[in-house]
Amino acid sequence: PMHRWAAAHGASFVEVGPWYRAQWYARPGETGWREGVDREALAVRASVGVCDVSTLGKIEVVGPGAAALLDLVYANTISTLATGRVRYGLMLREDGFVLDDGTVARLAEDRFFVTTTTVNAGKVMAHMEWCHQALRPELDVSLLSVTDAWAQVSIAGPNSRELAAAVIDPGPDLSDAAFPHMACREVTVGGVSARLYRLSFSGERAYELGVPADYGEALMDRLVAGGATPYGTEALGVLRIEKGHPAGGELNGQTTARDLGLGRMISTRKDSIGRRLAERPALVDPARPVLVGLAPVDSATPLRAGAHLFEPGAEATTANDLGHVTSACFSPTLGTPIALALLSGGAERIGTRI
Repeated sequence: PMHRWAAAHGASFVEVGPWYRAQWYARPGETGWREGVDREALAVRASVGVCDVSTLGKIEVVGPGAAALLDLVYANTISTLATGRVRYGLMLREDGFVLDDGTVARLAEDRFFVTTTTVNAGKVMAHMEWCHQALRPELDVSLLSVTDAWAQVSIAGPNSRELAAAVIDPGPDLSDAAFPHMACREVTVGGVSARLYRLSFSGERAYELGVPADYGEALMDRLVAGGATPYGTEALGVLRIEKGHPAGGELNGQTTARDLGLGRMISTRKDSIGRRLAERPALVDPARPVLVGLAPVDSATPLRAGAHLFEPGAEATTANDLGHVTSACFSPTLGTPIALALLSGGAERIGTRI
């Protein structure tokens, strides 16, 4: 919905699944993409930024059986989620490996709003439909793909609450007591029905605001006029690597919840797709590579995604391979390159050299 707006504001685009997404927004006088990305990331950390997240998959799960179906397809429990609250959800394949992650918002007793990663939106929709039709056909539930119906933006940074309050129509109390982390509510923006979610992909105070798709460009205009810096997927990647949040490089079809440090999310009080096979001996082996953060000792040497990891001085052979770098960037906040990696015995190696 905001593609033309992004193009008019200097965006360079990148293919993500079936979409073009704004990768960064060039400004006059900037000499390269890194300069723009650093500026965008620092703006989020220091004040407030806005990112178009409309391409995230969006599915409404509606009906008396909605909670039961979501309990089946998510590893963690969804049925206990209160109305007006949001929960991070992890979805496993039948073989126990991670399929996708996202958020689940409970809008009413029998209505949920689910988000998926951009690339896996169609795959997750098909998976959920299969689980309903083949495994639990007795459930009274409907699945509606509403990705195209909503223009959605992330409003992130220490000044995000003030900007969100200025954009939505007066009335809702956005204080921490009234609207805490992982809350959601229906609001209006210029009289138009909208949905506000308090959740963060970057670690800062952040909100996501969804409006009907036709109002996306007008919403971006209002947010930028209110002082927000637009940021693209490169800065978004920097922010989430700083936070340590797994994304595409880590959700590669070969990782388990335990590999990503999310093993405690798998509920043992209910059954769910992939729960049993996630307990196979090879998948709970303590030597499996697990998620860690890396920084260069000299604070300057770039780290490269795909690089393999070895003990210092070890010969670079397959037999000595301990893992690999999954995502890397330069962190303008820390002033050094940083990376996420999957490293064998990683939990015990925190603070050591590799």
